[in-house]
Amino acid sequence: MSTPNPNVSAAIYSPDGALIASGFHNRKISPDHAEVIALKGAQSLARGATMIVSLEPCAHTGTTPPCTQAIIDAGIAKVIYAVSDPNPIAAGGAQVLRSAGIEVEYIHSAELEFVQRAWLHKVQSGKPLMVWKVATTLDGKVAASDSTSQWISGPQSREDVQLLRAQSDAILVGTNTAIVDNPHLIPRGHSARPVRIVCGEQEVPAANKVFDNAARTVVVKSKSIPDLMNQLIQEEFNQVLVEAGPTFGSALLKSGNIDELVIYQAPKVLGAGKDFVSNLGITTLDDHLDLELISVQRCGSDIKSHYAVKGR
Repeated sequence: MSTPNPNVSAAIYSPDGALIASGFHNRKISPDHAEVIALKGAQSLARGATMIVSLEPCAHTGTTPPCTQAIIDAGIAKVIYAVSDPNPIAAGGAQVLRSAGIEVEYIHSAELEFVQRAWLHKVQSGKPLMVWKVATTLDGKVAASDSTSQWISGPQSREDVQLLRAQSDAILVGTNTAIVDNPHLIPRGHSARPVRIVCGEQEVPAANKVFDNAARTVVVKSKSIPDLMNQLIQEEFNQVLVEAGPTFGSALLKSGNIDELVIYQAPKVLGAGKDFVSNLGITTLDDHLDLELISVQRCGSDIKSHYAVKGR
C-alpha cells in the first residue's frame, strides 16, 4: 500500500536498452519513492541512463526530498513519464528536470492513468474514490424474501472480490452488515490488510470478526454521511471499497459519494426480495442517475460489470 501517496513504479535502462534497476513505492516498507528506490539499485550506472516512470517525478519536499533532485544528482540523461502530476504541491517536476538539462518526454498512458485513478481522484476532489461492490440476481435482488443471500454470486466472483479488497485502502460496511453477516473483510490469498471501517449507531459485538487483530478497524458511530466522509478524508485513503447493504449503499449513492459500481450479476431470478438499490428520490426518467460502463468480464457463470457514476 502506498496511501496517501500514489502507486508509482520506475525503471532505469542503459543507453543500449538493458534494464539496470527498477523500484516501486511501498510506504509499508520504505518512505522512498519509486524513483529513489530504482536509483539506489542502479548506483553509478544511473549516469547517462534513461528512467521510465509511471508518474511525473515530484518536485517538492514532503516526507522525502524531491525525486527531481535525486534524478539530477544521479546523472540521469532522459526521463520518460506516463501520467502528469495534478497535485499543485508536487507538480512541475518535468520542467525542473528540463531546466537541469535532462531530456524529458511525456508519453500518455490511459492504462496507467486508470490504475492511478483513485489517487488522481483524491487530489482533484479531496475525497477517496468510493467503489460500491454488489452481488445481485438478474432481476437485481441481493436477498430473497426470507433474507437469505449466501451465496448469490459464484466462487469465481467471490475470489475476484478478494482482489478488489486487496487493491483498496479501506473496506466500509454498516453496523447491520457487521452484525448480521459477521464478515472478516480480510482479502484471502493476499498480503494486503486494508483498514476496516464500520459505520452506524448499532452496537457491534466485540467478539465479531471485524474486531480481531488481523487489521486495523475504525468505528464511525454515526449515521451521518458527512461525519463518515470527514473521517475517510482525515485517514487520507485513496480508495475505499463499499461492501454495504441497499440502505447504506443507496444513501451514499444518493448523497453523491459513490464514484464507481462493481456489480456481480448471477444467472438467477427471484422475482421478489430485496433490491440492491433503494429509493434515490428519483420520480421521473429525466432525473435518472447516469452510469458509464468501464468494463465487462465473465466470472464463472456470473457477469462482472464495472461502472463509473457520471458527474462524480
